[in-house]
Amino acid sequence: MNAHEIDYEIFGEEMQYVEIELDPQEAVVAEAGSFMMMDTDIKMNTIFGDGSNQDNSVLGKIFSAGKRMLTGESLFMTAFLNIGQGKKQVSFASPYPGKILPIDLSEMGGRFICQKDAFLCAAKGVSVGIEFSKRLGRGLFGGEGFIMQKLEGDGMSFIHAGGTLAKKTLGPGEVLKVDTGCIVGFTKEVDYDIEFVGGIRNTVFGGEGLFFATLRGPGTVYIQSLPFSRLAGRVLASIPRGGKDKGEGSILGTLGDIVGGDNRF
Repeated sequence: MNAHEIDYEIFGEEMQYVEIELDPQEAVVAEAGSFMMMDTDIKMNTIFGDGSNQDNSVLGKIFSAGKRMLTGESLFMTAFLNIGQGKKQVSFASPYPGKILPIDLSEMGGRFICQKDAFLCAAKGVSVGIEFSKRLGRGLFGGEGFIMQKLEGDGMSFIHAGGTLAKKTLGPGEVLKVDTGCIVGFTKEVDYDIEFVGGIRNTVFGGEGLFFATLRGPGTVYIQSLPFSRLAGRVLASIPRGGKDKGEGSILGTLGDIVGGDNRF
């Protein structure tokens, strides 16, 4: 497998985007909704599956697209091909505050495992598939689902992490315990499982869920501080219900609104 060789540059701090530089006839594939801008002479095509051409048969393409459905993604991806004579740029933006992480699969042993919604874009030729759990506990209690994405090939891929990104390098047998939603991805050598938190008080009153992930080295793990599910949960919790504001922390409640000049009652 030989993916297209692409150059890139990442811009921004908390709301990042990646600019991909394409030579003539080079292409990049991306998830729907991540496109930001592109130069002229870049042709955009909707493709069935990931365009990696691992299996060019009709059944192979259907199977490739079907695997994407299992991860909750669309059957289709978008390919951006440089049909011009010189170098051209196309950019893709992160969907929410966080960091874009470049992954060179040739340095990762040709395979990288990531959360199913972390993938942003990749050089054409990279295979975007699914990674099933072989363990019942991980499948039933994984929190973010037992199906993860696997990126295979020898090209550049880009994934997105929410909040601040942490990189942990684990030695042989070293274990890191992580909230299941905070996992961004890990190298193929890392062993991933689910562990019960334990303790009645932790289970009933802990508020951190019943299970956390255990990642066992050797290998490299990437952790995000703000999973989108956590961000969405906080936003939903702050939505006014019954036409009333929750306020901004005033202990006076409605009386505080009156003092502040809010007469919406």
